[in-house]
Amino acid sequence: MTVTYNKKTDLLFICLDPSAKEVVNTELTDGVVLELGENDRIVGIEILDASRRVDLASLLSVQYAEVA
Repeated sequence: MTVTYNKKTDLLFICLDPSAKEVVNTELTDGVVLELGENDRIVGIEILDASRRVDLASLLSVQYAEVA
């Protein structure tokens, strides 16, 4: 699992399965998108306006990559 945060776009992406080739994006709620792989398996979660929706400071205990 990897967590990537893009400060410029305020987008948080949680990748649960980087090997998934074909995905279908499904909007769960306004600004939260699930990436579904084979058999509707969740392979990624995209959160728009992440600083409003998630306590980003709590992610400090998780190893993550920050995109400039």
